[in-house]
Amino acid sequence: MEVVQVLHMNKGDGETSYAKNSTVQSKIISVGKPVMEEAILKLLCSSVPESIGIADLGCSSGPNALRVISEILDIIYAKCKDLGCPPPECRVSLNDLPCNDFNCIFGLLPTLYNKIKEEKGAGFGPCFISAMPGSFYGRLFPSRSLHFVHSSSSLHWLSQVPPSLSWNPSTPMNKGKIYISKTSPSSVLEAYSQQFKENFSLFLKSRSEELVPGGRMVLSFMGRRSVDPTTDESCYQWELLAKALMSMVSEGLVEEEKVDSFNAPYYAPCAEEIKMEVEREGSFSIDMIEGFEIEWDGGSDDKQSRGRRVAKTIRAVVESMLESQFGRDIMDELFHRYAELVDDYLSKNTTKYTNLVISMFRKDC
Repeated sequence: MEVVQVLHMNKGDGETSYAKNSTVQSKIISVGKPVMEEAILKLLCSSVPESIGIADLGCSSGPNALRVISEILDIIYAKCKDLGCPPPECRVSLNDLPCNDFNCIFGLLPTLYNKIKEEKGAGFGPCFISAMPGSFYGRLFPSRSLHFVHSSSSLHWLSQVPPSLSWNPSTPMNKGKIYISKTSPSSVLEAYSQQFKENFSLFLKSRSEELVPGGRMVLSFMGRRSVDPTTDESCYQWELLAKALMSMVSEGLVEEEKVDSFNAPYYAPCAEEIKMEVEREGSFSIDMIEGFEIEWDGGSDDKQSRGRRVAKTIRAVVESMLESQFGRDIMDELFHRYAELVDDYLSKNTTKYTNLVISMFRKDC
């Protein structure tokens, strides 16, 4: 499975779209906003550049993407007003994989521009918004062209499934599972950890070349508080999805070999792993790293059952990958079963996601 080709949030604005099922991601953006504001204010504390390069990596589609940009611009314009200086030219790049629904984003741009002009009036500086399709596990922008990088709900996605998991298809390493679980052998845990380290190091190296010295990044992604990657907070949503698939295997609706050969390109790290990789790569200093708990359904007050809300959220994110492996025809039944399993699990447990928010800056050297 080529992640670049199959990983994208559900497009459009239909019932199963990401645009209508991204409450969890919206909550994560809200939690990270004070950290983002502090980072931008530190960036502008001594002087405001005439031109500021901003990138939102893994922007996806729907209202969340432009909400982040709107909030960044609000912070910059408010600071300029306080300082009594003219607003800078803002160069904003929205990045995601090439199969992302960029059309949805650009269809919303006139609304954003009108909002800024109405609210800021004469305080509105030139703002140029463009798309930059491609993987953020590699260079995307010219050297020293960025001042601020933001990424939310994206860096837990790996560039690929750890290669060692598919070396011998006849003897699956993680049989009956699609991610790390309590019954996974240690080799599976190590493979995922190593893939994350390689990816995150490449991410840091790439951004270090694109950011100006002193430039800042705020990153938030699914993680865990424990050093143990098999804790429910970091992997049980995948365990329940595997159970839903295996229930269909038992009824002959899904081939067992397809489940055994599917592994999610995902990893929820702990803070210690992140710190270690930042220190090892060496280009950045961490201002802060903090963990926040998020309800599986984002705390939504929708009248549907929690299991159904969670299932719709997960479906909007992972359906493209599952379709490539299992076909489109089983999706409705799969997520119906998944919703029932989640309902049962949440009636007996209080497990929440852990979201890690990290603020760091590019060293001068």
